[in-house]
Amino acid sequence: MRIDIITVLPELLRSPFEASILKRAIDAKLVEIHFHNLRDYTSDNYKSIDDTQFGGGAGMVMMVEPIDKCISALKAERDYDEVIYMTPDGSTLNQGIANQLSLKENIIVLCGHYKGVDQRVRDHLITREISIGDFVLSGGELAAAVLCDAVIRLIPGVLGNETSALTDSFQDNLLAPPIYTKPRDYKGWKVPELLFSGNLPKIETWREEQAYLRTKERRPDLLGDDEH
Repeated sequence: MRIDIITVLPELLRSPFEASILKRAIDAKLVEIHFHNLRDYTSDNYKSIDDTQFGGGAGMVMMVEPIDKCISALKAERDYDEVIYMTPDGSTLNQGIANQLSLKENIIVLCGHYKGVDQRVRDHLITREISIGDFVLSGGELAAAVLCDAVIRLIPGVLGNETSALTDSFQDNLLAPPIYTKPRDYKGWKVPELLFSGNLPKIETWREEQAYLRTKERRPDLLGDDEH
């Protein structure tokens, strides 16, 4: 997979990709990450990529021309499955979206900034708009990093245990069940005895039941209206 990230602050984005799972994925050549500074695609002497909005109003708007030039330059080199714009009013990122995107080969991610982008970018250049929640950040860079992390960890070979991602919360519209490790008894706080039984079918049934109960308690919306 290749992910091209368009941003006005590439230095803000580098750190998440230089450690842990994302770094290992890049080093193993399971994913390529490329940052593109939008200021490199403007003909303005001051490298401006934003201006005031027509009709008045507070806040600067990212101009269509530099964004179009950058996306066009990338598309001239390869085909892209998605051109994603990170924006608070996009579809809320969830595990299903992450699963879908993990199957793609080439993705462009545009990080919004200031008041947002010229609407013509959204109308003519973007294929998908994604939000990481109902709140506003200073820019789309942190949201892009969250999206990339959620997607890259699902690529086969990225995680050490291939089944690990499949048992994460939300994979089956259920939250993950409780998990335990050593010590077996800490300050009288004990691990359920069943987990030491060696009876894998019973343990799996217990985990499924616990996942359902936790979801019903904390996120009943994931179960559907008939399960509330």
